[in-house]
Amino acid sequence: MASETPVTASSLLEALDQGRCSAEELIRDCLDRIGAVDGALNSFITVDAEGALAAARAADADRAAGRAGPLAGLPLAHKDIFCTEGLRTSCASRMLDTFVPPYSATAVQRLATAGAVTVGKTNMDEFAMGSSNETSYYGPCRNPWDGDRVPGGSSGGSAAAVAAGLVPAATGTDTGGSIRQPAALCGITGIKPTYGRVSRLGMIAFASSLDQGGVMARSAEDCALLLGTMAGHDPADSTSAREPVPDYRSGLTMALDGLRIGLPRRWFDASLDSAVGDRLRAALGELEARGARLVDIDLPHNHLSIPAYYLIAPAEASTNLARYDGVRYGHRCKAPLDLEDLYTRSREEGFGAEVQRRILIGTYALSAGYYDAYYKKAQQTRRLIRQDYLDAFTGVDVIAGPTAPGTAFRLGEKIDDPVTMYQEDSYTLGVNLAGLPALSLPVEPLGGLPVGLQLIGQHFDEARLLALAHRYQQDTDWHLQAPPPPGGAA
Repeated sequence: MASETPVTASSLLEALDQGRCSAEELIRDCLDRIGAVDGALNSFITVDAEGALAAARAADADRAAGRAGPLAGLPLAHKDIFCTEGLRTSCASRMLDTFVPPYSATAVQRLATAGAVTVGKTNMDEFAMGSSNETSYYGPCRNPWDGDRVPGGSSGGSAAAVAAGLVPAATGTDTGGSIRQPAALCGITGIKPTYGRVSRLGMIAFASSLDQGGVMARSAEDCALLLGTMAGHDPADSTSAREPVPDYRSGLTMALDGLRIGLPRRWFDASLDSAVGDRLRAALGELEARGARLVDIDLPHNHLSIPAYYLIAPAEASTNLARYDGVRYGHRCKAPLDLEDLYTRSREEGFGAEVQRRILIGTYALSAGYYDAYYKKAQQTRRLIRQDYLDAFTGVDVIAGPTAPGTAFRLGEKIDDPVTMYQEDSYTLGVNLAGLPALSLPVEPLGGLPVGLQLIGQHFDEARLLALAHRYQQDTDWHLQAPPPPGGAA
């Protein structure tokens, strides 16, 4: 956690291209930082020093031979939900504590083919179920801006590692805000692309119709660079979109004069911390001064996002996690008395409390006699929420608002109150239910803690979101602010 201005992925690649450093030197520096700092943060579950150094040497050899990929030598961390061949993938769960995949996720493989070097796997909420990174089997990750506060979830380890300068970028997944919310609470940029834009093959499923992989980095430029590598059709994933992928990095310079930014009225009411609202309005005012036009809009069914999501997502989770039974996959209890005892104790021991809660809710919602009353009704509500966004986009180009209702809260503050914890996702869930792309970028901090502005785009319009964020970041330096050095947190 250096106090100097942190480096970006783009600047590191420039240094590698110009020969100012080698990939091996870069990776050794990252590993040294992780060793010095991560004991306090707990942002990594697994660090692959040997594999990373070997990959770095290979990247240096490729550069010397003139066959280097576009990301050759760039250090990268992966959320521990992406399968990595030969490297443990746990989903932060006891259930998969010893699981070593025989293959890599498509997104991981594409980044590796481009030359990126995996230094390790980051901490997360168990099976991506949580908003604070406190449900991890390996203990909570801490916010580098204040070690007594959460980094957000479920991709909290990735966000903390990037914010602390341990790696310049990391992958994340977003089922209901799990990239955007931790990006906001840790003061970095994170993008959740359109559903289907990034292959889900090898990304261990939580809720299959909502899960989407994305990128967390210091800047919109870095996100554009990495997302362009990850995105694209994957014939091995039936939900992967065939939509062409633009050059996000070159698109950062697109003209934005006259851009219509919609502001949902209900997102700036009393449920939002008033001081956070002031920071967001100031940032939106700067965009307006640069040629954007602010337009009030309404999303009349967005308040139903939480109840709809917390029926649909647990229902899908109960199905996806049924395979972890002590026989086919995952943790197996010792000395089972019979088959029923094997199933029961293996799942009871392997899953944490929040995962068990969601499995029970989902199984109940799908059960005979309750399907129509709960799951079917939630799916009907989902269609209304999606239509609200589509209607809004007939009059605006981008929708903007809060990413989270406040700044990072304290560890332990909400973990025993699920309903209060779920409220943390009130501004992000609708995006996943509608399958839209969205991005969080840092604006002026509040009381020494980061604040995130959320930008939401039309389907497959990630380029416009990245360009708008980049424009803001060209004129401000909030995305380059670094946390205090170890021991200096409030």
